Amino acid sequence: MSTFMLTDTTAGKIAAQLTHLRHAMGAPTMGMVLTLVVVCDERDQYDSTRAATEAAREHPSRILVVVNREPDEANQLDAEIRIGESTPGEVVVLRLYGELTEHADSVVSPLLLPDTPVVAWWPGDAPPVPAKDPIGMLAQRRITDARAAHDGIKELVARAKGYTPGDTDLAWARITPWRSLMAAAFDQPVGKVKKGTVAGPPGHPSAPLLAAWLSERLGAPVKVTESGGPGLTSVRMGLSDGDLAVSRHDARLATLSRPGQPDRNVALARRQTSELLSEELRRLDPDEIYESAVKRVARTYKS
Repeated sequence: MSTFMLTDTTAGKIAAQLTHLRHAMGAPTMGMVLTLVVVCDERDQYDSTRAATEAAREHPSRILVVVNREPDEANQLDAEIRIGESTPGEVVVLRLYGELTEHADSVVSPLLLPDTPVVAWWPGDAPPVPAKDPIGMLAQRRITDARAAHDGIKELVARAKGYTPGDTDLAWARITPWRSLMAAAFDQPVGKVKKGTVAGPPGHPSAPLLAAWLSERLGAPVKVTESGGPGLTSVRMGLSDGDLAVSRHDARLATLSRPGQPDRNVALARRQTSELLSEELRRLDPDEIYESAVKRVARTYKS
């Protein structure tokens, strides 16, 4: 991988440098399927860029990492371009100073790949309504992460109030293995579901999302209870002839218990951010099931 630094530059010069490097290194853009815009602070830049780069191995992308620096300094744009065989696609880290921090969209727009989808990801703090944010307005898909907030459930409620088709949250991707396991468990005939619980740490946003999804799918009340974590620890559904339960004891395995059957171990691994991001990049159309679940969370936790 080769890295090129441009100091006090412009979006036009960055675009020209990308074109030059592609031709010089024989790395055409035709293999890239989308532009991923990552909006983060300097503290999260390394981990976020790494996660995006790993996700790009499945979804070759132009990755634009927007880092807003000191707004009180003179206007300046610095860029770090990474391109090469070990990088799937292109990575451009943009550091904005001065008034540019309020106009990141004007920097990003000339760098978007033509005729391909645009996805925006906020790994940390996200705007109140992502679709109305200048960067969000450029994107067809907008990814947030409620777990990054001080109060993840309050953040989910805000996501529901400002929901626009195309929005999603990594708290939703985190429960995909749980949803798949519960759906498979109910593929076999079981007794009528009376009620249920989902256990997780206080404020963990994935717990109410999973409870909301289960409530809608099974037509029964599902409450959230607290556990020591980490992450979700159990789901228990009360049936007419006993309990169906999934209990996770470590980061890899869980125990599935069903009435009248022996317990068995099932794979239920906690996933890296890059895997969650890859999952969300597979779907670029609106996720109506997420919309229904997050709005149910908002109704449950309304003030």
